[in-house]
Amino acid sequence: MRRLLILPALLASLSGCGVTQWDGSFGALFASRQTPGLTDRSPEGMYAAGIEALQQRRFQVAGEIFDSLEREHPFSTWATNAKIMAAYSEYMRNRYTEAIGALDRFIQLHPSHRDIAYAYYLRALSYYEQIADAQRDQRGTEQALTALQDVTNRFPDTAYARDARLKIDLARDHLAGREMNIGRFYQRQRLYNAAIGRFRRVVEDFQTTNHVPEALHRLTEIYTALGLTQEATRTASVLGHNFPGSSWYQDSYALLTPGALPAPEDRPGFVRRAWNWVF
Repeated sequence: MRRLLILPALLASLSGCGVTQWDGSFGALFASRQTPGLTDRSPEGMYAAGIEALQQRRFQVAGEIFDSLEREHPFSTWATNAKIMAAYSEYMRNRYTEAIGALDRFIQLHPSHRDIAYAYYLRALSYYEQIADAQRDQRGTEQALTALQDVTNRFPDTAYARDARLKIDLARDHLAGREMNIGRFYQRQRLYNAAIGRFRRVVEDFQTTNHVPEALHRLTEIYTALGLTQEATRTASVLGHNFPGSSWYQDSYALLTPGALPAPEDRPGFVRRAWNWVF
């Protein structure tokens, strides 16, 4: 879907405009800052040429046309639209840092623009596309989460917010995965207090992710290793109450004395309520 993110409002504004043509020499088209290959140098004509380049997937060409439009017609309404389209061109080239910089400037200069929600959304996507796997530093994931949350807070009833909420879940899953990786490392090193802190954070702060059952099981393992049988049993009970069909609950059950755990509930409960009740 991200490869189809052409602004409908801006494309609609092309109605009545002829599509500008150039001489076909894309290598020489932008040999200077004045884009000499364009036959129509009006703001409408340049904007139409930029849109045509986008539709042809010539994203670098499109970005350079929009940049030229801004320089040559800085007070035109087309120049304002060109700023966000230039950012979109950078996004489509996977130049996310450049896209974010352009969108930050657009948001600062045009906070009341009709497409400001889209600008925030495209900015969030530019962070989101840079999310690394859970084995790596998750600073980018945190930035993406902040930007996506900004979209949902500012424009809660838009399609952009609905999509942002779905992506927030994945971003949170990445952050929880990082906590799990660190917790497992501490557990292997027998740094149990540090490991407990990581696994508890997953249970308490990322309870909507799919890492929670394993986090509860790892806590059960650690409490068992420390001889804290009561804490291990209670943690395994929370696991069984909320995820009765989980293989992690079966593993936790096997660690403990037969009969020490209650039979799994028929329906999973809410993690935080059970967790708070136990601890």
